[in-house]
Amino acid sequence: MRVNDYHFRDTWLLSAPVRTVFDAVTDVAGYPLWWPDVREVTRLDDDTAQLVCRAALPYVLVIRMRRAEQDPDRGRLRVHLTGDLEGSLAAVVLGRPGGTRLEITQRVLATKPLLRTLSPLARPVFRANHALMMRRGRRGLQHHLSAAGAR
Repeated sequence: MRVNDYHFRDTWLLSAPVRTVFDAVTDVAGYPLWWPDVREVTRLDDDTAQLVCRAALPYVLVIRMRRAEQDPDRGRLRVHLTGDLEGSLAAVVLGRPGGTRLEITQRVLATKPLLRTLSPLARPVFRANHALMMRRGRRGLQHHLSAAGAR
């Protein structure tokens, strides 16, 4: 494995129905409403969006997400990533007692020159930054879903 290859697995436990969670995570344009690290989303076509992300570290990632699979009946979502990160993200939305389990798997190659240059030394810091971004995403989504349910 190259030093700028990353594999992330995250599980979000959410107290909302499966379909509600699926609809929220497939509405990429809505991410900035609940995910503080997704600063901007631009729809490029029916299957592609460009995201501008920034977590705790002082750099921005520009990532294009192209839908490869979106199956609400099976709770499956998969996108191809290009730009500052190249690779894929897959998600499975599963029912659980009291809500939903969202399992997210990302396999990416950091292509942004800054990340490629610093990966040999800063890899643990980049991984921590990613973990922080995902924690804030989970909390933001839970709050967003709770507020939507209260309306």
